[in-house]
Amino acid sequence: MSPSPPPSDKGMRLQRSSRDAATLIPRLTEWLATQLPADADPNLTLGSGIDSNGMSAETLTLTMNWREAGEARTADLIARVVPAPGDFPVYERYSLPEQFDVMRIVAENSQVRVPRVRFLEPTGDVLGTPFLLMDRIEGLVPPDVMPYTFGDNWLFDADPEQQRRVQDSTIETLAALHGIPDASTTFAFLDPQQPGDSLVERNLNRARAWYEFSVRDTGPSPLVERILAWLTANLPRTFSSEAVLSWGDARLGNCMYRDFTPVAVLDWEMATIGPRELDVAWILFGHRVFQRIATNFGFPGMPDFMRAEDVRAAYAKHSGVQLDDLTWYTMFAALNYCVVFLRAGGRQVHFGEMERPEDIETLLHHKSLVEELLAELGA
Repeated sequence: MSPSPPPSDKGMRLQRSSRDAATLIPRLTEWLATQLPADADPNLTLGSGIDSNGMSAETLTLTMNWREAGEARTADLIARVVPAPGDFPVYERYSLPEQFDVMRIVAENSQVRVPRVRFLEPTGDVLGTPFLLMDRIEGLVPPDVMPYTFGDNWLFDADPEQQRRVQDSTIETLAALHGIPDASTTFAFLDPQQPGDSLVERNLNRARAWYEFSVRDTGPSPLVERILAWLTANLPRTFSSEAVLSWGDARLGNCMYRDFTPVAVLDWEMATIGPRELDVAWILFGHRVFQRIATNFGFPGMPDFMRAEDVRAAYAKHSGVQLDDLTWYTMFAALNYCVVFLRAGGRQVHFGEMERPEDIETLLHHKSLVEELLAELGA
């Protein structure tokens, strides 16, 4: 059987903003002049956008030229701009100061490579919403659009040894993040602002609040509510170790690679503190989602990549911690992926890129996978 035609690349590219990015440059340039040394005379050039990954924030590529200490300076930058309230934001709450501080602290306390953060404007007075500026790093990112499992990209076309290097080096990076000491204190500002007697319960209630925010626009999802009911009834009571820094959105598509190893860990909107299982289950589930989407269209995908037994072995090797039961955390990842898909699809409806479906659950691209998992749990 030949593969079914995949959905068009254009149809899956998400509009993030109704703003004209070029109009932001004069205001941004004027503000930078107040942040740089006197007589810096900054000049900004707008590059192309970033369309193949991410959806939560407006992302601009910039080149900044200025003078400092009598010398001409140049920096290639990325601007992350919080969406305007009317542009169907993915999250109800964006905290760029938290993201800025996480990247800064990770850089100071580990060997994990994150972009250097340079400037933060948290008030929204300059561009209408808050933004941060960080260094742009050159490298390759496994595409989300179309999913890397569909083929015709650098990761899919790599040989097995190179793919294994991507897999194992990413897990080594994840273990290094989890190895930052005293995370509960160092990253106390990431403790979810939700009720609950444990970090796991507070993280669950943060995800519940995110779903309830989504429901205001999309309406309820019976599948999501089945997942929530199971997660609530089966909260873990014991944990593999003390809490760690959780990247939150631990995905291959949030890493940048050179020579098949990470050179940047990106996208910290969902960062939190909690059990290390949160990230390990998330990275495994993310690949399963892309693999299922590929097979649903008749493509073979990458069935030998990111296998659970290989990932667990790599994680144990680099962290010294053996993770056994990831069931609860897998369903937690499934819940969050549901909300991501609901918000992404809702945004496409908002910007007129698709008609609102009669059944909102058709937006859940991993629905068949989630239903299988729930059936296995008797939920």
